[in-house]
Amino acid sequence: MKIIGVIGGSLVSEKIYETARKVGNLIAERGYPVLSGGLGGVMEAVSKGAKEKNGLVIGVLPGNSKSEANPYIDIPIVTGMGEIRNVIIVKTSDVLIAVDGSYGTMTEIAFALKFGKKVIGIECDLPFEKVERAISPEEAVEKAIKYLENED
Repeated sequence: MKIIGVIGGSLVSEKIYETARKVGNLIAERGYPVLSGGLGGVMEAVSKGAKEKNGLVIGVLPGNSKSEANPYIDIPIVTGMGEIRNVIIVKTSDVLIAVDGSYGTMTEIAFALKFGKKVIGIECDLPFEKVERAISPEEAVEKAIKYLENED
């Protein structure tokens, strides 16, 4: 099973929340599970979007309790590892979509590139030249799925 990871900020504008929700919709419509950090912001929005389309949603949580997961998570993975859990998110994902983001997202992108993972950025102005840019949720998800299909 191929997994699409979605990374991004925990504090977001309405525009970014809606963009991430749409990404979740599109991933679920194509039948792929969504993996995120399981908390708020982009993580909640992509989870909500996937659930709206009956998708499977996995959250890799930083703390010690399943109760910290956003309400749209189907499978909460409790790590007790704080931000170090970002490595688990990256290693478990087959491709990643970065929506907006800040320092935490930067660490996830850096780990992804170090581990040879494909990263597609939407509304993501972080300084990584190897992040493939997309201008819409549709383009970002299409690029991620095309990458997965060509990877086999």
